[in-house]
Amino acid sequence: MSEAPILDKIIKNVRVVRPRHDVVELLDLGIKDGKFATITPNISPEQAKEVLDGKNLLGFPGVVDAHMHIGIYQPLDKDAVTETKAAAMGGVTTSLNYIRTGQYYLNKGGSYHDFFPEVLALSAGHFFVDYGYHVAPIASQHIDEIPLLFKEHGVSSFKIFMFYGGYGLHGLSDQQNLFLMINKEERYDFAHFEFIMRRLSRLMEEHPEARETISLSLHCEVAEILNAYTKIVENNSNLSGLHAYSAARPPHSEGLAICIASYLAHETNCANINLLHLSSRKAMEAALTMQTAFPHINFRREVTVGHLLLDVDTPTATWAKVNPPIRPRADVEYLWQAVLNHQVDWIVSDHACCSAEQKRSAKDPNNIWLAKSGFGGTEYLLSGVFSEGSKRGMSYNHMAKLLSWNPSRRFGLLQKGDIAIGYDADLVLVDPNETFVVRAAESESQQGYTPFEGVELTGRVKSTFLRGNLIYNNGQVVGSPSGRYLKRC
Repeated sequence: MSEAPILDKIIKNVRVVRPRHDVVELLDLGIKDGKFATITPNISPEQAKEVLDGKNLLGFPGVVDAHMHIGIYQPLDKDAVTETKAAAMGGVTTSLNYIRTGQYYLNKGGSYHDFFPEVLALSAGHFFVDYGYHVAPIASQHIDEIPLLFKEHGVSSFKIFMFYGGYGLHGLSDQQNLFLMINKEERYDFAHFEFIMRRLSRLMEEHPEARETISLSLHCEVAEILNAYTKIVENNSNLSGLHAYSAARPPHSEGLAICIASYLAHETNCANINLLHLSSRKAMEAALTMQTAFPHINFRREVTVGHLLLDVDTPTATWAKVNPPIRPRADVEYLWQAVLNHQVDWIVSDHACCSAEQKRSAKDPNNIWLAKSGFGGTEYLLSGVFSEGSKRGMSYNHMAKLLSWNPSRRFGLLQKGDIAIGYDADLVLVDPNETFVVRAAESESQQGYTPFEGVELTGRVKSTFLRGNLIYNNGQVVGSPSGRYLKRC
């Protein structure tokens, strides 16, 4: 008489890619209660209620897309459904989303005491993947609410948009207080950034157990440089499209902002700093210089799949408008070299679904100045890195480190990021030989276009498992939204 099954599920014949190993091994994966319980060759099928065949596909840990924006251009609850379907089809199992008060998102100012519970209520039951939030303290009162966000809601990562003090989301603006929905006498400036850092430094002292996972992320561009160069470029008829937008937000604006932010981190002893979406050689060089100048600050350097796959000559033009801008090919190749040199800590999508109707002007669709900033891409994150990284000799294990392990450690997702016993059974099965052409029409996203349109990628996601449950399989999202909110303290 055979024993009762001790596992819920076995996925056999998986070429397992692990971020802390240098090899890829053919193994079976045993799953129990949503966790990896057994990882070994040749698990007996009798030990489980359900047995699946991994067909010798590569098995990556579920991708942790650590930079997304859900609900920026359409209602959060609606956006969460469609855009996390897109995430699932790309092998993403954890979505970390930046959110703030002000215009866009919920279009509200006020305290996070009131605002954040509303965010959580709109999120519940609408995510196909597990999720969390990074929060931006916009008003001065928000700095005092940092402990509340940490203790009550498990928010351990915060954000500064350095250019917002004197520049709009899409271009020139002299009405930033209205945009940010803060009082006329308030300033979103370097002093405000300093005080955020001082409060986070105190939070680390108050919670030494979470010292490694409390962090501050920065969008590094300087408003004064953007204002001045935008006026110059708009009057230059020789530049248009992405060439013009890159010149209007020049790379040295990134570099200068990185230096300012880094010195403030040094001054305030704000130990964990994330430099977001570095787009250029100058930005990366500044980030590496600051790491040398301030070795006691634990910097992390982020790059997006958009900045690794697109350049200013990309034919989709206005569809690819984003902040910081898409750059010339020389910058793209420099970023790739930084990836290969292990100078980049993680790669993200910076997914911000902006519908075609909202994205660009109907009357003047090629006018880069009238287009809105941001686009989706979470569904191409893993395949994009796999395809271009493989061409450049990047190991699968290194890919898993940048897409899963590193962001999970930084942001306190201690059950995520690896295929290892006791970890959430988040798994992506990838066919390394299947090549496909990106078509927006095939995406689950509601965006309706993609700046990656027509790009050929190799390495297709075939199946995605969230905590052992199949959520995407052979072109179809499976089941209903089962994503859980992840408290990170």
